[in-house]
Amino acid sequence: MKPVQHKKVGFKEIALAADVAISTVSHVLNGTAPISPEVRARVLDAAGQLGYLAKRREKASIAVLRSILLAVPSDTLPHNEFNLFSWTLLSTLMRECERRAIRVVPIEIDRPDISGDRIVAEARTAEVDGILLLSEDRRDVLRDIAASEIPAVLINGEDHEMQIDSVTPGNRFAARYATNWLIEEGHRSILHLTWEGRSTIRRRRDGFLDAFRANGLPLDTAHIHLAEGFLPDQGEAALTAWLAEHNGLGGITAIFCAADNLALGALAALSKAGLTPPRDVSIVGFDGVAIGELTTPALTTVSVPLEHMGTAALHLLEQRIVNAAQHPPAHRLELGCRLTIRNSARRLG
Repeated sequence: MKPVQHKKVGFKEIALAADVAISTVSHVLNGTAPISPEVRARVLDAAGQLGYLAKRREKASIAVLRSILLAVPSDTLPHNEFNLFSWTLLSTLMRECERRAIRVVPIEIDRPDISGDRIVAEARTAEVDGILLLSEDRRDVLRDIAASEIPAVLINGEDHEMQIDSVTPGNRFAARYATNWLIEEGHRSILHLTWEGRSTIRRRRDGFLDAFRANGLPLDTAHIHLAEGFLPDQGEAALTAWLAEHNGLGGITAIFCAADNLALGALAALSKAGLTPPRDVSIVGFDGVAIGELTTPALTTVSVPLEHMGTAALHLLEQRIVNAAQHPPAHRLELGCRLTIRNSARRLG
């Protein structure tokens, strides 16, 4: 590549630096014709080093992202009432990709034959510009993708080694906020119904305990009870076991569930035990999926900004491509959640 320095940078200067025709630069930067990955990479690299990409991105007038490999767990693909979190997130992401004419190549990441190397190979074969991964925490997979230097963003997951960009709800902060709200409403003995899930779920447990510490309350009244999984019937079974073991509620006045699905199960268990929320016990969920509006009583819950996560991930991916020449460190973006107060929780006293 021929280095060039100009005060004003346009297609001509980029073409000279990348050793291509001006029309090729136009096709790459405006997405008006298919260009080979090797030539496209040269043009984007030249445009990035000359500062042109950053200026164009500020004006939202450049199409640096034309195709992505979307790696998702298989249980997020069929639409059912129990995967509304992932389904809502993916639906908004796909609509945004369609609006921006971004080609999406899907791959299921939880098949036995899928490894990080396999994901990288699929990305190279499909000649995509970047990789989006949903709910993936396996360190070997993330390491392989990071080593490939293909731009990648992890959605709703944590890269503990901070090698690739990620976007996730502020799980710990949101759980602390919801628990603190219950404490402010007079609750002191609270049950956190959760499961041994991924690190994002463990953050919710951390936030639950944070609220007790911040309020100077003893942790022996911060009860943690594990279900076998996140499905409603597993939540129902777990709370039924708690009620049997403690001959009732056991002194708890509120239940904070790590997912709305668990809250649905908890409501069923309480109903079968002859207990009525919020009169007998308050209940709060986490996720904010639409079904919470239809429960009886309507579910108070932490609403996750699912409609913004996909767009934020695409933005991180674009920034990774635009600034590739600078090799910036990995970014971890946490999105704020809000507490949606309905009828399933009440103030004590």
